[in-house]
Amino acid sequence: MQLQCIACKSRGESHFSDLKDEDLEILSEHKSCVTYKKNQTLFYEGTRPMGIFCINSGKVKVFKMGSNGKEQILFIAQKGDFLGYRSLLSEELYGSSATVLEPAAICFIPKSDFLKVLHSNPEFFGKLMKAVCHELGVMETKLAQLSQKSVRERLAATILMLKETYGMEGEGSEVIDIVLSREDLANIVGTATETVIRLLSEFKSDKMIALEGKKIKVLDADKLLHEADFYG
Repeated sequence: MQLQCIACKSRGESHFSDLKDEDLEILSEHKSCVTYKKNQTLFYEGTRPMGIFCINSGKVKVFKMGSNGKEQILFIAQKGDFLGYRSLLSEELYGSSATVLEPAAICFIPKSDFLKVLHSNPEFFGKLMKAVCHELGVMETKLAQLSQKSVRERLAATILMLKETYGMEGEGSEVIDIVLSREDLANIVGTATETVIRLLSEFKSDKMIALEGKKIKVLDADKLLHEADFYG
């Protein structure tokens, strides 16, 4: 599969949205576009970045592996998101790994082409710097939540985050449009899988959510908000 950046439908949702046609042509010149299956890995923590990944469709989990061998999911990337550019810009090894959560179409842009556009376009460079700062702020908030909130509060907050970030399956639906295993959900929250299963059952009994296989249906967002203790 070969998709030109100028014709990409997800470009409007990415950092490439304001680039000129000539810049898009540079990015398209040597890039490769691949269809990935669920559970395929894009890159591993500790390896050297050779370019950036741009998600055309699908979702990818970005995670670090703890000393106990357990994943800690940092965030879930989706259509229009870039992966790997922070490590590329800082000339460091990948600080995390990335694995496909659902069938995805992802483009890989070589380092030389990406840097050529970046160095010739100050506005694009500034846009990326803002994105890096925003991501660092999100990470700081997540670390604070992990240290200050209970597991129950963190799970409620995570469900609301998934609802706001990935939306609903369709108009009038309250089912969150992402499929996560209970283990992946536990790795986002930062707890054991068994604890997430028990708490989801409690949330269901309290009529805050309903469960449709691995998907979560939000029945009462206000109750979840209160449970998350955002204003406490």
